[in-house]
Amino acid sequence: MARMADLAVERLAIPDVILITPPRFGDARGFFSETWNQPRFAAAGIPGPFMQDNQSRSQKPGTVRGLHCQVAPSVQGKLVRVLAGAIWDVAVDIRRGSPTYGRHVAARLSAENGTQLWVPGGFLHGFCTLEPDTDVLYKVTAGYDPAAERGVIWNDPDLALPWPAAPRDVTLSAKDAALPRLADCDPWF
Repeated sequence: MARMADLAVERLAIPDVILITPPRFGDARGFFSETWNQPRFAAAGIPGPFMQDNQSRSQKPGTVRGLHCQVAPSVQGKLVRVLAGAIWDVAVDIRRGSPTYGRHVAARLSAENGTQLWVPGGFLHGFCTLEPDTDVLYKVTAGYDPAAERGVIWNDPDLALPWPAAPRDVTLSAKDAALPRLADCDPWF
């Protein structure tokens, strides 16, 4: 793990996906952390610019959101962090011709650890909540575009993601429960 101006920067097994942990400065009141700084994050490999911030709240542990992406002309990179609670966050490479096509990387993000995950365009993204009342904030490089929205079913057997919740305990939206398998989709990237 390299340090960039006190940012902890870790490239995962798929090096385009990056974990960033900004420093926290604590005292008797709590802590302060600079969670986004364009020049410092760009130097760490997270280019931006960001067009929109999104926040979700999931009340129950085992809530799965994903696997989602957006295609051209509205491809999204996402910088994900947790404001309350914790998630298991996953990125799946779906870039045709990539040596890591169909593989995933994942990380535990929590309000406590302050770690953020950079998921570039060309990846599916999803997460599973690990604690009740989990709030997730993510910055995106393109706005929401319903015509560009795509997704893959969370439990696609070809991806074999090691979700931290048993299938019987997972809470999904109706939309996410009806997503296709990756093998049934046209190439998007």
